[in-house]
Amino acid sequence: MKTIQTGKGTIPLMTLIAIWSISLVVNLPGLAISPMLGELHNIFPSASELEVQLLTILPNLLIIPFVLISGHLSVSKSKMMIVVVSLIIYLSSGLLYLFASTMTELIIVSCLLGVGCGLLIPLAAGLIADTFTGKYRLKQLGIKSGIANISLVMATFIVGWLGGHNWHLPFLVYLLPVIPLLLTAYLRHATTKTSIVENSATPIIPNTSLLKEAESRFHIGRILGIMGMYFFVSYCVLVVSFYLPFLMQTEKMSDSALGTVTSLFFLAVFLPGFFLTTLVRVFRQSTLPIAAAMLAVGLIMIIITHSVWIIGAGVFLMGFGYGIFQPVIYDKATQTIVSERDATLALSFVLAINYLAITLSPFIVDFFSSFVKEPSAQFPFLLNFVMAILFIVIIIIYRRSFVFSIDKNYL
Repeated sequence: MKTIQTGKGTIPLMTLIAIWSISLVVNLPGLAISPMLGELHNIFPSASELEVQLLTILPNLLIIPFVLISGHLSVSKSKMMIVVVSLIIYLSSGLLYLFASTMTELIIVSCLLGVGCGLLIPLAAGLIADTFTGKYRLKQLGIKSGIANISLVMATFIVGWLGGHNWHLPFLVYLLPVIPLLLTAYLRHATTKTSIVENSATPIIPNTSLLKEAESRFHIGRILGIMGMYFFVSYCVLVVSFYLPFLMQTEKMSDSALGTVTSLFFLAVFLPGFFLTTLVRVFRQSTLPIAAAMLAVGLIMIIITHSVWIIGAGVFLMGFGYGIFQPVIYDKATQTIVSERDATLALSFVLAINYLAITLSPFIVDFFSSFVKEPSAQFPFLLNFVMAILFIVIIIIYRRSFVFSIDKNYL
C-alpha cells in the first residue's frame, strides 16, 4: 500500500483518506435548514419567530462549548474514541431529522447535531497536527480546508435540489458522516507519542494556578493573537452570508444571481487549500498582507458596483483571501503549544472563535449601525472595509511577529 510522508515518518494512504473524510462533514450543520427558513411558517403554521430563530441559533451556540470540551478530552482520552462517538451522535441526528414532525423535535435534533459536530470539529485539524509536522502539516491543513469547503459547495447544490421534492429530504446530507465512520479503523495509525515541541523555552511545570498552568502549556500571547486574527477574518467575510442577500435584493438582482455569487465565495475559499504551500513560497512574508488586501479589495468592489459580475469578482477575492488565512491560522495554532499532546486543545480554542464570530457578527454590525441615522444596504460592507484597512496596517506594523509572519522553514 502506498505510504505518505508526514515529516515524522510515513503513514498508509488509507489513514490519510480517513483523516480527510472527517473534513467532509465539519461545515455542514445548518446547511439543510437554511433553504427552508422562508417556508417554515408554511410547514409549521403554529411555529413562533422565536422557535424559527432557535432552530438556527442553538446548534451554533452548542458547537462552541462542545468544541472546547472536545479539545479538553483530547488531552487525556483517545482521539479515535472521540471521533467515533461524535460521528455516531452526528449520524443519529441525521436519521432523527428524517422522522421529525414538529418544530420542537427539529430544535432538539438540531441541538444534538451541534453537540456531535462540536465534538468532531477540533479532531479534523487535530489529527493532522498530531500526524504531520512542518511543511507537510501546512500542506495537509490546506487540503483539509479545501475538502471542507468543496463539500459545503456540493452539499449546498444537493440540498437545494432535494428541497424542491420534500422538506425532509435535505436532511439526507447529515447522513454523510457514515463515510468517515466506516473509515475510523484506519485512524489507529494517526497517533503520535507525546513529545516536547522544538524550540520551546517554557517547561511544563505543574501548578495549582490556572494562569500559570496555562502558561506552562501554551504560549499565551501567540494563541491569543491567533484567536484575534481568526475572529476578525471570520467576522469580515460573514457579511457575504448575512448581508449580501439584502444588498442584492436592493439592487434588484435575482435569487439565482445570489446563489451563483454565494457559490463563488465558497469555491474561492476551497481553492487555496490545494496549493497553499506554493502560494506561501511565491508570496513569502507578504502572504498574509496580500490575503488581507484581497478582503479589502473585495469589499470595496461590492460597495461601489451595481454589476452582479463585479460583485461576484469581489466575493471571489474575499473567499480566496479567507481561504489563505484559514489553514495558516490552523497551522500557527499548533505552534502555540509546549507539548504535542495539547495540539487539539489549542485548535479547539481557535476553532471556537470562528463560531463566536458567527454568533456575534450581526450584533457588531447592529452596534455600529446604531450610530448612523439611516444605514444603507452597503453599510456592513463599508464598515468591514474600514476595519480591513486597519487590519492591513496592523499586519504591516507587526509583520515580523509570530502571528503575522510565515515560518521561514516553509519558504
